[in-house]
Amino acid sequence: MAVVAHNSQELDLLARLIRAEAEGDGQLGMLLVGNVGINRVLANCLDFTAIRSIQQMVFQSPGGFEATQLSYFYQPARGIDRRLARRVINGEKFVPATRALWFYNAFNEPCRAQWFGQWNTGRFKSHCFYAPLESEGCGI
Repeated sequence: MAVVAHNSQELDLLARLIRAEAEGDGQLGMLLVGNVGINRVLANCLDFTAIRSIQQMVFQSPGGFEATQLSYFYQPARGIDRRLARRVINGEKFVPATRALWFYNAFNEPCRAQWFGQWNTGRFKSHCFYAPLESEGCGI
């Protein structure tokens, strides 16, 4: 059962986002990015108090995803991308993005301990993930 209300267009948006942001990190990397996106819709804190839909999350500005500025993002979603997006929409969570609201591509550099005041929860391949402290009251 979906943890975030969505329509087919929003499923495709999330599918395109996770492919464009993390295809190079494989399916688990794409699922982790999907967790961050769904967490942003569910969170009611920090930069995400006005984010209540997948559409709003994908195109949040400022603070959104760089991939939306690339032509690759605008290519049609593939079946595998949709299946992965559906998994995170249905509530599957994956470490280290279980509660993460942020990530960045560190390439070959080590992950920073903190990023924008949030603590590192781990790395998967090229991406470092960051979650808010429990005291932030994000509800994720």
